[in-house]
Amino acid sequence: MITVLVVDDSAFMRKAISSMLEKDGDIQVVGSARNGQEALDKIRSLDPDVVTLDIEMPVMDGLSALRHIMMEAPRPVLMVSSLTTEGAEDTLKAMELGAVDFIPKQLSKVSLDIVKIEDDLRRKVKTVAKRKFKAIPQARRKSAPARQQAVPSKRRGAQIRDIVAIGVSTGGPPAVQKIISSLQSDFPACVLIAQHMPAAFTGAFAKRLNDVSSLQVKEAQTGDRIEKGRVYIAPGGRHLKINQKVSHIQLEIATEPDDVLYKPSVDVLMESVAGGVGKRGLGVILTGMGKDGLLGIRVLKRKGGKALAQSDSTCVVYGMPRAIVDEGLADGVVDIDDMAESIVAHLYQ
Repeated sequence: MITVLVVDDSAFMRKAISSMLEKDGDIQVVGSARNGQEALDKIRSLDPDVVTLDIEMPVMDGLSALRHIMMEAPRPVLMVSSLTTEGAEDTLKAMELGAVDFIPKQLSKVSLDIVKIEDDLRRKVKTVAKRKFKAIPQARRKSAPARQQAVPSKRRGAQIRDIVAIGVSTGGPPAVQKIISSLQSDFPACVLIAQHMPAAFTGAFAKRLNDVSSLQVKEAQTGDRIEKGRVYIAPGGRHLKINQKVSHIQLEIATEPDDVLYKPSVDVLMESVAGGVGKRGLGVILTGMGKDGLLGIRVLKRKGGKALAQSDSTCVVYGMPRAIVDEGLADGVVDIDDMAESIVAHLYQ
């Protein structure tokens, strides 16, 4: 049985989240709290496996409570987030502090997507509860992001690859930030990122990465050019593809295919890179639930590209990387701390 503590200053939200979770016989909501201080007291007494945590609360807000949780009693925390620019920024801060993922605050809205939201909430709780959770190192408890030690960009021999496509989901923002902030300004490739994230979040995510990176990072737009030292984030709710023009390669933001589970889709990105540049592409699959990216990596490998997977021990959820590892498609299984260096090395292999 997975035990959960629900923390929110709204009685409606506490009841709604609890009701959704307890529709699954494997989940038990053992308590609820109205603010961060009450949450800390109940964590000490109830010792829940997972906590859902609101951000804006009286007495003690969610970010302050999260810092205490990660220092005193680390465990998986899912943030309850508003799909606004301010909500996105706070949620990204929370994930840097150690939260593993988020659920939308708009659960209170009457929506045809309510069943999907319920299923996603229960799936996330059950998935993160299975992982052995580690305390966040002191260096990552800071509220402001910091640059990582830069990884040398040059290697001996001729460069083979110049487009790096990264696919990531649950637990992704801190992993992506670690990679991008570790690359030097002369990084000799373009980076394309498909992160499963709502539309309201991807712009804030791009800005946050740009603030901590030597590279230029932005939310992708149709017509953006593929250039070395640039990083493009797929906008939430749409797909990121590449198009070969006469003198250059440029990006396309598309709504099709419409019948895929995720937008942006990692499969769509990887297949586009495979078809557009073949062996010049390097696919990187990071932490996340499910198998998005498996089909795309298959195509990329057939075209001569290479693929890297994040290691089990450093993933929040070892789903997407495991899918390519189990099929023998990964050219390397790499800890997240070493991923930037491995990416640089595989541009020349």
